[in-house]
Order: sequence, then structure tokens, then C-alpha cells
Amino acid sequence: MSRLGLRRRLLLVVLASVAIVVAGLVAGFNLVLGGTLDRNARDLVHARAQAQRASLRVEGGRLVAGEAPDSRSSDAYVWIFDGKQALERPRAPDVVDRTVHRLTGGRARYVDVPSTDTLLYSEPVVVGNTRLGTVVAGVSLAPYEETRGTALVASVIFGALLLLLVSVVSWWLLGASLRPVVRMTRQAAAWSEHDLDHRFALGTPHDELTELAATLDGLLDRLAASLRRERRFSAELSHELRTPLARVLAQSELALRRPRDDAEYRRVLDLIHGNADRLSRTVDALVAASRYETGAGDRGTADAEAVAAGAARACFGLAEGRAIDIEVAPAPAPVRLGLDLDLAERILQPVVENACRYAATHVRVTIKRADSTVVYAVEDDGPGVADQERERIFEPGVRGHAAEAAGNGGAGLGLSLARRLARSVDGDVETELAPNGGCFLVRLPAG
Repeated sequence: MSRLGLRRRLLLVVLASVAIVVAGLVAGFNLVLGGTLDRNARDLVHARAQAQRASLRVEGGRLVAGEAPDSRSSDAYVWIFDGKQALERPRAPDVVDRTVHRLTGGRARYVDVPSTDTLLYSEPVVVGNTRLGTVVAGVSLAPYEETRGTALVASVIFGALLLLLVSVVSWWLLGASLRPVVRMTRQAAAWSEHDLDHRFALGTPHDELTELAATLDGLLDRLAASLRRERRFSAELSHELRTPLARVLAQSELALRRPRDDAEYRRVLDLIHGNADRLSRTVDALVAASRYETGAGDRGTADAEAVAAGAARACFGLAEGRAIDIEVAPAPAPVRLGLDLDLAERILQPVVENACRYAATHVRVTIKRADSTVVYAVEDDGPGVADQERERIFEPGVRGHAAEAAGNGGAGLGLSLARRLARSVDGDVETELAPNGGCFLVRLPAG
């Protein structure tokens, strides 16, 4: 059964159910018909006996037979007995005659003679309190048996034809019903491999087919979102690891160009170790962010000012190269974040780095708490962000007009990464209009 297709399995279930119902109907019909025929035969033989009983007369204490209405019928068997003496007897088989003689003198009753398909009914003739004789009527059951057999054969043939018709119609209906499902399944499989942007888009579900379409659309949405997360994670990972890897390679190549003293080697190893540590922390932060997006992982806590100081240190090389001063304003009171230090630094660092790229001379980071949120304000004295670009610059790979005009390097992934990481922990990154320079607000959950 498990190797059969769904269409064949459903057809077998339908046919089995219909066959059981048809068999029950055929059996019930024949049982009812048989009971009706038996009742009709008994009513007929009883009516004949009553009619013959009504035609009898009593003369001198003896019975005299009259003419019954149906006594001339070809299948009318009627015996009239005056005591034990037969006043009238039809031509009947010997076995029927012997049975009739046993009925004389007895009570009113029906007797079936199976060998001749004859039904007999005996009725005593009583005048006053004296029994004078017996009337026995009989009827042939052959027509009833023929009707019963014909009905049985006809009902069986009808049931078989009905089952055949149901099988043909069910096969067609099941095929027509499942054909869209098969087509949708194959389309969804093809889309999931080649183009995740296609959808069935059948609107609000109102039947099984549209509900299936909505379910498949949801599945494709989740697959597309998962694939986009993987691609974004790969791009962000390469973006975040590119700078420390370049520094490790540069320092190691420089150290290997010529022999150096122990102090110089130690300085180079310290630089390589610092960049390797940054690589490790970056990977841990991105992996943690992926866990948070799927609802797993413990966020931890961190000191808000220490996070800002760490992000500033990570951008010190860029700021020193451009002669930019980075200021981290101390918070009025200790503020705790509701996530670990590495992830918080990974969120804040791209925003501070972006400010260092476009600032003229100064970048300032301030910290304040607003209800259950910690807000970092990253301000710079650069050209700022145009109003029409306030959301666009957070798209992966998009750089604003200021970046194109200044010719600053960058892949346009830093701000996108910062916003995604912030939103993965129920925070956000957004721009704020400032009269002079640029201003970014980083909102993170408080601890």
C-alpha cells in the first residue's frame, strides 16, 4: 500500500467504502423484498381461506361447500373438510395432500412445503362452540421465488455497475483534484532551486488548494529569507574579516623581509595577535547574531561605556590616518546593555567607522538611557546624510553621494551589518537630521 500513489490509495479507500455501502444496500433490499413477498404470500393464502370459509353453509349439522370467488383460479388450492371427510379437494402433489390431512383437526396455522414451493394455511370451521370441519388454502411460492431470484441478480448487477461507475468517476475526480497540487509542488520545487522570487499569490486562503498555495508561499518565503541571510552573512563576514586579515598579512610579510631583533619580532607578533583576536571576536559576534535571529542563544550583558571605548579603539587606525579625533563622552551614570560586549561592539563599530570616514576633524560618541533602551549618538562634523538617503544607505552595497564625492573606500556593508545586528537583538540603527555634520543613533536593549 505504501508504494501506491496517493491517487490510487484514495481510489482504493473510496471503492472499499462504496463497495461496503452497496453490499449493505443490496443485502438490505433483498431482505426487505423477501420479507414483503413472504407477507404477501401469507396474506393471499389467508384471504383465500377466509373467502372459502365465508362461502360454507351448515345444513342439518353438516357443512355444505359453496362457490368461493377465486376457487376457479389455476393456482388456487383449497381443501374443505367436514370433520375428517373431504368435501372438496384440488389436484395437488401427494406430499401436499399428506400435509393437508395432518392439518385437519388442528389449530389455525401456516405450513410451508419446501419440496413443492407451496404455502398452506389451515383454519378451523367452528359454529357455536362446535368444530364442524377445516378449511385449508394453499398457494404456489414459485412466482415469489422467481421474483426474489430476479431481484437478487438485478440488484447485484446494479451494484456492480454502480461500483464501476463510481470507480471511473472517482479516478477522474481524484486526478483532476490532485493535478493542481502536483503542478504546484513541482513549481515550488523548481522555484526553490532556481528562482525564489516566484510565488503563487492566490490571495487569502478559502479552500484546501489556496491554503496549500499559501503554505508553499510561506515555505518559499522562509527559504528565500534563509538564503538571503546566508548570503548576507557571507558578505558581512568577508567585509568584517578583510581589514584584520590584510593587517595580519602585511605585518607578517614585513617581518619576514629581513632578520629583526627580538623586540621587533615581539612587536609584530603583538600586532598579529591583536588582529587575530579581532578576527576571532568578529566571527563569534556574527555567529551569535545568527543565533539570535533564530531565537537561540543567551544575550548576556555588558557595560555601555566599555562597548563605546572598544568600538573607538577598533577605529583608531582609520582615525589616526585621517587626523580625526574620536571622543567617547562618559555617561552620567553607569549603564548596562542587555547583550554581550563583542556583539555590542560589532554593532557600534561600523557606525563609528563610518563617522571617521566622513568627519572633517572630530567624532563624538555619547551614551544615554531611555526607558529600556540604551541610545548611542555618533556625531561627526562631516557633510552629513541627505534626507532622501537616510534609509537607502542601510541597504547592502549602497553608498551615499558623500562617499562617491569623497572617494572613500568601503563596500557599503558596514551600516547594513550594524542595522541587521541591532535588529536581531531588538535594537535599531537610524540617522538623525543634524544642523552641522552627520548623526547616527544606535538603540540597543538595556540590561
